[in-house]
Amino acid sequence: MVLPGLLPGACGTPLISLLLVCCLLPPGAPGQQFPLRVEVQSPVVPAGGSFLVNCSTDCPNPNLIALETSLSKEPVGNGLGWAAFQLFNVTGDTQVLCSGFCNDVQTTGFLIITVYRFPERVELLPLPRWQPVGENLTLRCQVAGGAPRRNLTVVLLRGEEELSRQPAVGEPAEVTAAVLAGREDHLANFSCRTELDLRPGGLGLFQNSSAPRQLQTFALPVTTPQLTVPRFLEVGTTWSVNCTVDGLFPASEVQVHLALGNQTLNSTVENHGNTITATATATASMEQEGAQEIVCNMTLANVSWEARENTTIYSFQGPILNLSEPSAPEGTAVTVTCLAGPRVQVTLEGVPAPAPGQPVQFQLNATETDDRRIFFCSATLRVDGEILHRNSSVQLRVLYGPKIDQAKCPQRLTWKDRTIHVLQCQARGNPDPTLHCFQEGSRLEVPIGIPFLVRLNHNGAYSCKATSSRGTQTITVVMNVWDRNARAVSIVLGVLAVLGVVTICAALLYVFGVHRHSDIYHVNQGSTSLPLTSRQPEEAVGEDPS
Repeated sequence: MVLPGLLPGACGTPLISLLLVCCLLPPGAPGQQFPLRVEVQSPVVPAGGSFLVNCSTDCPNPNLIALETSLSKEPVGNGLGWAAFQLFNVTGDTQVLCSGFCNDVQTTGFLIITVYRFPERVELLPLPRWQPVGENLTLRCQVAGGAPRRNLTVVLLRGEEELSRQPAVGEPAEVTAAVLAGREDHLANFSCRTELDLRPGGLGLFQNSSAPRQLQTFALPVTTPQLTVPRFLEVGTTWSVNCTVDGLFPASEVQVHLALGNQTLNSTVENHGNTITATATATASMEQEGAQEIVCNMTLANVSWEARENTTIYSFQGPILNLSEPSAPEGTAVTVTCLAGPRVQVTLEGVPAPAPGQPVQFQLNATETDDRRIFFCSATLRVDGEILHRNSSVQLRVLYGPKIDQAKCPQRLTWKDRTIHVLQCQARGNPDPTLHCFQEGSRLEVPIGIPFLVRLNHNGAYSCKATSSRGTQTITVVMNVWDRNARAVSIVLGVLAVLGVVTICAALLYVFGVHRHSDIYHVNQGSTSLPLTSRQPEEAVGEDPS
């Protein structure tokens, strides 16, 4: 008889849900042999657990069936040919031995119990904070505990990719593997996993994994940072500093520090592939005047690169160009002054100051020709062997006028009626004057500088007046307008007079010619008119007088 759930079988024959490991009889035992069976539900049990053992035999007269073990045990039942025991607190692999008597002959049977434990600790040892690209990375995984070790395997992983599989040896077991680090490994997760394979004992495959560790890889540049700064910086001006380095990986992890002397500059960092550029802006102060050093420091993976450049901060005050009277009435004395800060040499209209830092000036009597005159002052400052230049200018306004330019305003005009003309007349002054021409008496205004149709009523004298806030000036312009018809009559009379003179002259010339040739004239008596005929002298001499 056996306990429920345990099925008897022949010695050494595996049964459903149990395993019969061995049956033994003492050597030379007489009579029929009846083996003693040791039966358990599973020969593999968890550490600290308990299990049920059944000792049984087919002997018809069994006697004193017992269980021998170092474990704590407790009988849970017995009957003809069997006895069951509960074993507690199994801590390691052990052997259980069943014994009994059959026909006064002792028989025994034993079974090996395997205890399994899950690893108490599975840990991937810390990775380097930064791993150089192109160098081998050694992964180390430690496993404490875990049994049976012959069934325990350690696997090293990158993400889910299996890198190495090795048995767990030693206590604690340590498994290593070398991996060539690349840029693709940056921020990759590495871990290790144990596999306790209890499938041969009827159980499953049990896995324990370590916490993942993230790797940071880096590559260093082959050149130092390129620092771009102006050679000279003027106090009060805002300027920019650029610091660039190529070949850094990963560029996003680079720490940048920019400084002007002891002043840290706020920088903006941009990444373009493996190129990093840091840009900072700052305003130079009076306290920083003189030679200064600008430093760019870039740090990655506890490695630093540094670039340094010198600059000179200077103060260039001026030139300041002043007029004692920016808008001076004509005839006023005006003083022009140019000055600048310390160490600055100024030159006004070609005249230098006595020494650097001193002003230069001159005085003039403002005239009309000085209006809109521009005065120039140049300044030079020597900084670190270089001469810096700066210029300033100012314009003088002279108040004068109004004045009418008589050369540009004809005072007598002769025009024809019904023709188009332009009255050209100009006035000048500061402020700019207005100019109007009105006919004396009628107050008829003619436009100035604009084409208009001339009529007979435009004939007469005009007062042209220029006016500004400084006063007025007036000139008289006489406009003679001819009547087109009267002109035609005059031309006809002139033509007739000319024709008359020509006729008279012709008659006189004819008479003069007759006398010159001594012509003889005769009267034709047969006519009431008195035509005059002429005869040549030789004919007259030859005629008969009767």
